[in-house]
Amino acid sequence: MTEYLQSTFLGFELGWFVATLALILMIALPLMLAVALVIYADRKIWASMALRRGPNVVGPFGILQSFADGLKVFLQETIIPSGANKGLFLLAPILTFTVALLAWAVIPFSETMVLANVNIGLLYILAISSLGVYGVVIAGWASNSKYPFFSAMRAAAQMISYEVSIGFIIISVVLWSGTFNLIDIIKDQQGHILGFVNAYGLNPLLFPMAVMFLIASLAETARHPFDLTEAESELVAGYQTEYSSMSFALFWLGEYANVLLMCALNVILFWGGWLPPIDWEPLYAVPGIIWLFAKMFVFFFIFSWVMATVPRYRYDQLMRLGWKIFLPISIFWVFLVSGYLMLTRYS
Repeated sequence: MTEYLQSTFLGFELGWFVATLALILMIALPLMLAVALVIYADRKIWASMALRRGPNVVGPFGILQSFADGLKVFLQETIIPSGANKGLFLLAPILTFTVALLAWAVIPFSETMVLANVNIGLLYILAISSLGVYGVVIAGWASNSKYPFFSAMRAAAQMISYEVSIGFIIISVVLWSGTFNLIDIIKDQQGHILGFVNAYGLNPLLFPMAVMFLIASLAETARHPFDLTEAESELVAGYQTEYSSMSFALFWLGEYANVLLMCALNVILFWGGWLPPIDWEPLYAVPGIIWLFAKMFVFFFIFSWVMATVPRYRYDQLMRLGWKIFLPISIFWVFLVSGYLMLTRYS
């Protein structure tokens, strides 16, 4: 698309700008639609596990319920507390939602379908995802209310704790693949196990890291059982307690966009990305983006399953898991993987 538009009357620079803008919209608009649909799926999964019906009135099978909820919050009045810092109060949800979208710039949907195929894609995602905590902290502080502030402090501590472990887990994958490029990491998984299974996750050395990354993904996105930032029993509702209307909705959109991002990263780093599960030629007739979305839905189902069945951790248990269990194990695993590679691949 870029080369075609550059060859038209638009010229090189304007053609590049128009093509890039079109690609951004091709990712952002379907992503926002997907967020609405996964909210519906989330509620249906919870309802099924609790033997309830879930959304079933608005639209066929209730599929339009998320859009009705979106219209409702759009029509509501935005209320700003009198003691709040108005500028930062309004900036926080915008920052949270924007950062959640920025990370998708380097996510490859297939070998050729990616907005920015950069060699430091993993580093970019780590950098962008670490900015998400600023929106939460600003929201908690600008609300001028003690409960949102407590929630913001919890969120900052929680995200920092598990980002450290996630970083070391990713280092193990980078050592094995030899690259930070997400497309190259996926390609390296082709036929990785026994010559025909496309996955790192079944590798005995990397499987523990795959499990830890999944659990750390739940904590990083503040999903149950690690949703201490939104623990309604002691924080009313969390950092978004004082928010209403679309400012409240932006927090939810950003949260679910981050959940989808972590599902995509689980698939890309350990389960073959757009590759079919088995390296068998007929399976490649299915478009890679279909395989990617199917695998992402499996992980999203796991996220919802855990939320519907696992009781919430205490905050001290959350910190203990991150600092005393995940961090030592992930550091040890970096030494283990690098030592194995030194003895085998680089000897």
